[in-house]
Amino acid sequence: MSDPHDRFRDDPDLGPLVDEHGALVVEPHDDPFERLVVSIVRQQVSMDAAAAIETRLFDAVDATPEAMAAADPAVLRDAGLSSQKTEYVRNAAEAFTERGYDRDYFRELSDDAIRDELTSIAGVGPWTANMFLVFALGREDVFPVGDLGIRKGMQSLFGEDTTRAEMRDIAKRWRPYRSYASLYVWRAYEG
Repeated sequence: MSDPHDRFRDDPDLGPLVDEHGALVVEPHDDPFERLVVSIVRQQVSMDAAAAIETRLFDAVDATPEAMAAADPAVLRDAGLSSQKTEYVRNAAEAFTERGYDRDYFRELSDDAIRDELTSIAGVGPWTANMFLVFALGREDVFPVGDLGIRKGMQSLFGEDTTRAEMRDIAKRWRPYRSYASLYVWRAYEG
């Protein structure tokens, strides 16, 4: 299989971003559960706020399904989680424990099957499932057009009036490395 960076260097839109930012990598996270919790924390908050909450949360409670499920909800709220996100984190912890989720569990499943599994957990929607695919499992061909940063990055590259459908169509040319392309599109948004 070809190297995504070599392919993207020849892309008129991503090439300059590859030159500017170098070879960005998509790789599995050491702990899929911890990364799912990070994605839940990052739902609809700024990156700065999320980083502060993550630090407080992981200082207060071990990032394991067992510890998160057993934690007093007040401890999770004191770390900065809303009542709703406290419930979501606990739901995820229970699902990991009850369903035996770990890297091996997800290894043979398709991206769509993983999305279906995860979105059956209350509090895990399509955005969170896509972040899990990219950042927990290191899946190489995910284009999370539901992400605001992706949409803003695509609009900076292709025009303010670019629709989500057009973004998906444009991203087809980046298969089977759309996760890598997403990293560059995020960089375009970040400026």
